[in-house]
Amino acid sequence: MPIHPLAGKPAPKEMLVDLARLEREYHQRKSDMADPSQRVQFGTSGHRGTSLNGSFNEAHILAITQAICEYRHSQKFDGPLFMGKDTHALSGPAQRTALEVLAANGVHTVIQRDDGFTPTPVISHAILTYNRGRKDHFADGVVVTPSHNPPEDGGFKYNPPNGGPADTDATKWIQDCANVLLNEKNAGVKRLPFVTALKTMTTRQEDFVIPYVNDLRNVIDMDAIRDAGLKLGVDPLGGASVSYWGPITDIYGLNLTVVNPNVDPTFAFMPVDHDGKIRMDCSSPYAMANLVKLKDQFRVAFGNDPDADRHGIVTPDGG
Repeated sequence: MPIHPLAGKPAPKEMLVDLARLEREYHQRKSDMADPSQRVQFGTSGHRGTSLNGSFNEAHILAITQAICEYRHSQKFDGPLFMGKDTHALSGPAQRTALEVLAANGVHTVIQRDDGFTPTPVISHAILTYNRGRKDHFADGVVVTPSHNPPEDGGFKYNPPNGGPADTDATKWIQDCANVLLNEKNAGVKRLPFVTALKTMTTRQEDFVIPYVNDLRNVIDMDAIRDAGLKLGVDPLGGASVSYWGPITDIYGLNLTVVNPNVDPTFAFMPVDHDGKIRMDCSSPYAMANLVKLKDQFRVAFGNDPDADRHGIVTPDGG
């Protein structure tokens, strides 16, 4: 495949997504169930698409969330559901929609306080921490993210009590149930207004950041990293990890610089990827071009995709 002429270069203004249109289409566009691309289709534990072509909209999230509630009931998962979102423009609206359904179904839901962003590994950590030593009343989770997909995309992933991606048995169950609900125009979906859902006894807002950061010392030798005196650089690529690197630096005394702290749902600061699209792919040298340019300033530099379950590494001799 030929490399696009803009690959590795700043995205021109005309390439940036129209955020107002994106959210308007999310709420107003209806799914055409005769079009297979507009049905719920689970890939790696979740559904992805864009409101601009009807493959990711409010109706999808209503149906998927109701299906998850019914799946939890079938599996007797009645612990809390931990839910996080990344920085894509559709992630906020989708999380709000999901909370409306979860609250209406009486699901105890925990979200990051102050409308913050949450990486996928943090939701996995919360699930595993809660379930440790339990024999029943298991927790599970949802991450609202399309991973490294372009800015116009949305995604909705389900994580069962093992904390990892849902297996194909679970995703097929949820997918099929959601499509039945969509075919019935979501008549079977329970829903509360968002303001009411946020205030219900079953919704809790907590801080995911500090418990996760504090627990890192139990799996990583942070003292060795600090004592080595490595000069570290991080580019969160505008993603959900942006609020985690500061506490990691402060708590563990690292020599670490966040080279790009910006959060912009158009991802206007991203270099264009190999195919001419904006894509926060930390495995792509084109998307990582800004960090590669700084490779001689750090012993090791990292890039994260928007939900921080992918990591690209840049070194002076391996940029």
